[in-house]
Amino acid sequence: MTDSNQTVDQAVDRSVTRRTVVGGTAATALAAAGFQAVPAHADAGAHGAGGPAPRTVRLSVMGTTDLHGNVFNWDYFKNAEYDDSAHNDIGLAKISTLVKAVRARIAGERRTPAPLLLDAGDTIQGTPLAYYFAKIEPITGGHLHPMAAAMNEIGYDAAALGNHEFNYGLDILRKFQRQLRFPLLGANAQDWTTGLPVFPPYVLKRVHVPGEKPITVGILGLTNPGIAIWDKANVENKITFGGIVELAKVWVPRVRQAGADVVIVAAHSGMDLSSSYGDALPVPENASALMAETVPGIDAVLVGHAHQEIPERFVTNKATGEQVLLVDPLKWGMRLALIDLDLQKVRGRWKVVGRHSQVLNANTVEADPKVVAVLQKDHDKVVEYVNSKIGTCTEAMSAATAPWEDTAALDFVNFVQADAVAKALAGTPQAALPVLAIAAPFNRAASIPAGDVSVRDVAGLYIFDNTLLAVTMTGAQVKDYLEFSAQYFKQVSGPGPFTPDQVTNAPTPTAPSGTPDYNYDILGGLTKPMAYTIDIAKPVGSRITGLSYDGAPVTADQQFVVAVNNYRQSGGGNFPHVKTAPVLYNRQVEIRQLMIDYVTATGEVNPNTFHTTDWSLTTNGSPVVIST
Repeated sequence: MTDSNQTVDQAVDRSVTRRTVVGGTAATALAAAGFQAVPAHADAGAHGAGGPAPRTVRLSVMGTTDLHGNVFNWDYFKNAEYDDSAHNDIGLAKISTLVKAVRARIAGERRTPAPLLLDAGDTIQGTPLAYYFAKIEPITGGHLHPMAAAMNEIGYDAAALGNHEFNYGLDILRKFQRQLRFPLLGANAQDWTTGLPVFPPYVLKRVHVPGEKPITVGILGLTNPGIAIWDKANVENKITFGGIVELAKVWVPRVRQAGADVVIVAAHSGMDLSSSYGDALPVPENASALMAETVPGIDAVLVGHAHQEIPERFVTNKATGEQVLLVDPLKWGMRLALIDLDLQKVRGRWKVVGRHSQVLNANTVEADPKVVAVLQKDHDKVVEYVNSKIGTCTEAMSAATAPWEDTAALDFVNFVQADAVAKALAGTPQAALPVLAIAAPFNRAASIPAGDVSVRDVAGLYIFDNTLLAVTMTGAQVKDYLEFSAQYFKQVSGPGPFTPDQVTNAPTPTAPSGTPDYNYDILGGLTKPMAYTIDIAKPVGSRITGLSYDGAPVTADQQFVVAVNNYRQSGGGNFPHVKTAPVLYNRQVEIRQLMIDYVTATGEVNPNTFHTTDWSLTTNGSPVVIST
């Protein structure tokens, strides 16, 4: 497929500068954000022996990634200002203040070219703000997407496609693309039939240098091949996705041939070699460092996808011996990357002779009032939506006792997960296998009231941004998994009564202060009960008794499909088997959103449809009594 507004031929344009700084001087804002001035540095051998050294010009490139629909420093599910344990702030409104400070600082330096601003993808999914304008009031109806409005206001020069750009389908993505005042790049997003790019592969930016010839900067965009799996329903028979390294080898030389003095890659692919999809694709998910090492001609890489903070990393290209600079500015607008490339004329052409990068912290500045003003109405509309009724609940559900007794609240999470997986596997060879699901008591304070239910009520049961996967496990592996999970309980004698702290959150060698609630998993079946007891009088490793499915003992070789979150499947908590189990389903859909969608679609939560008491705590076969 192709888009009539796009062409493989790339336009050459000039950077746009904005010089207004919010909240004080540029120097003050940058110092607070952690900016460190670095003297211009030329690599050894940049100019020949004898004669004066050529003039060094510094080109600065700013970058963001994995914004995931964040404009404001706001947690829509808590209905409060965003905060986390590190006291990070989020959103493009704060990024804009940092961008203006960088631009103002550079504008004050004589004969220094204006900086560029790039993004490395995952822009239009991740918050209720993004969801609302994809599903509730889709931008296909004419509304300007809030992320397009914010990024246009700030003045981005280019952005790469992220995998989450495809979550809402190609119509939403193409509309978003047309709303941007800068190109959305993806050299490895290729037409299913012809193999030609269906988004611009790169753009050339001609940067004015006072008193010198312009610097031509080539910006190449690459997205994640995993889209072919994660959004198969949206892209199959339409778009195919080549490997990061493979397509960089094709396009970097073309960018150079088109006249680029400097080549920067915005890659929605994590730094270090790994894949969440195993061998389901022949190319890796995370390959930015490998690309820098094996593809000649790249000067710097803005890295995305992995949600890591990497202020500066150098990789030596094997073919040229040149150093390639890589930087990853975390996620959600928490950081702004700042790349400084020092250039000199070598035989009449600009050449990078020095490299440096750092990240600036958005929690040190105020939000840009211009960005706030542009998006305030959208924000207010979404706050109202999140707090509005989307359905009803026939009886109250609370997670207060979920760590030590089977509750409807956790059964609801497991039901939604297992139901989504079962529907996705319909028509596949695994459709006949029993489906189980695993969930943890993330938030003891969570509850869904009887009567009207809001988006925030549902979201409270699932406070993390985890996505859903499904793997196959044997009965023996399921039992091992549950035994590992049961180390969450302290060993006791007698039936009690006990207070919760006398039973839960047991210290382990890897959690000496106590196993957190989120590392205790509860398992349930979708259409038939998976029943078991946990005998906490027994030592760790021999606590699971009476493990049965549909009333029959589980056999060691019995096959199950198990719905699990991406944190657990990637090794979080170090649970056995799940990390190496074959993956059947991985569309990178947020579990929390699946729960919201379920309530929105059905209009009702009725615990009688999914809640049964299938597991319990015992001590030497007698029920454990816990009083609160």
